[in-house]
Amino acid sequence: MSGLLAAYQSQLAKRPLAVPIATTAFLFGTGDVISQQAIEKKGSAHEFARTGRMALYGGAFFAPLVTQWYKLLQRIQFPGSPMKENIARVAADQLIFAPFGTGLFFTVLGLLEGNDPRKKLEDGYKTALLTNWKIWPAVQLANFSLVPLQHRLLVVNVVSLGWNSYLSWLNTQTNQGGNRPRSEVLEAVRKTA
Repeated sequence: MSGLLAAYQSQLAKRPLAVPIATTAFLFGTGDVISQQAIEKKGSAHEFARTGRMALYGGAFFAPLVTQWYKLLQRIQFPGSPMKENIARVAADQLIFAPFGTGLFFTVLGLLEGNDPRKKLEDGYKTALLTNWKIWPAVQLANFSLVPLQHRLLVVNVVSLGWNSYLSWLNTQTNQGGNRPRSEVLEAVRKTA
């Protein structure tokens, strides 16, 4: 495992934007595969275009934005008080970026699918954002407190396997007017994460 991390660090140093983009695209796509196969049980009816859209969103939108966002958050300074800095970073992340990023997700996916983004936002935004606030503040506090800046997106990407599975499923439900109980989906995501 340490060899894999060393190889990742080496490539990250050489390609500080390309590596996070490729990693994020791959893991967003993987989250969709988990959603389709482990949660939705699609089997051979797997929607490869849907997986591609998730990977495209992850690589083209999420990774570049979050890479820059984390650099901006790093500027929050309270000399002599790292815990205050990290709490302020989590607050900014959850009160500024989470609402924006959630909206961006449904807007971009809606456009890529040829659907009305307003309908996607109406159907999925509030549910996704409220669920986000149950999971991500604790993850981000640990991330900002324990992980060096250059590896924060990687940590988020690993944790996001389950989260992206959930988002992929929720996005699909906004297309279908789905009625599968959220608790059933969250339990399926927990089992795969």
